[in-house]
Amino acid sequence: MSSKQHQVEAEQSAEQEPLTVETDATANAEPSPPDAAYVAELEQKLADAEAHVQTEKENTLRALAEMENIRRRAAQDVEKAQKFALEKFAGELLPVIDSLERALEHTDKENDAFKAVCEGVELTLKSLLSTVEKFGVVQIDPLGQPFDPNRHQAMSMVESNEVAPNSVLAVMMKGYELNGRVLRPAMVMVAKGPSIDTQA
Repeated sequence: MSSKQHQVEAEQSAEQEPLTVETDATANAEPSPPDAAYVAELEQKLADAEAHVQTEKENTLRALAEMENIRRRAAQDVEKAQKFALEKFAGELLPVIDSLERALEHTDKENDAFKAVCEGVELTLKSLLSTVEKFGVVQIDPLGQPFDPNRHQAMSMVESNEVAPNSVLAVMMKGYELNGRVLRPAMVMVAKGPSIDTQA
């Protein structure tokens, strides 16, 4: 083997040897710890992201609750509209009912000339009351019942031994309610206890 070939092999060997040592050193070296500032930045970003997620979750829950409230209010409004849509119309019918009742009160039922008319008015009144009742209109006729300021209107108070104090002694005009809501209170006379004579 020529000296030139020896020289070339020696150079190649010399060039490869440091590479081998360097490769071994790289393989045995432990990874360097990450930069503390970089870790702090990542932790801050994670905390911000978690806070954002929490905020969005709260906003979503709030929006859902608001939607449920709106839906409930809308359902209640629809129910009220259906229940009380006839309120004005029913109120306009009350004077007609009153007139028919007054006609019956002031007609001589014993008189043969008015007997047929009286029966006709009576049937008309019953039919009208039955019809309005189908739509939730109920008559308030509190004779003998305790006075209720929410459903009755006291026109006067009279001493009486016939009924208990604060009871309805007479009904001047019947009241009406629509699905539990008073259209017109009954106009009544209320009994009060007899006054006590303080004089000896």
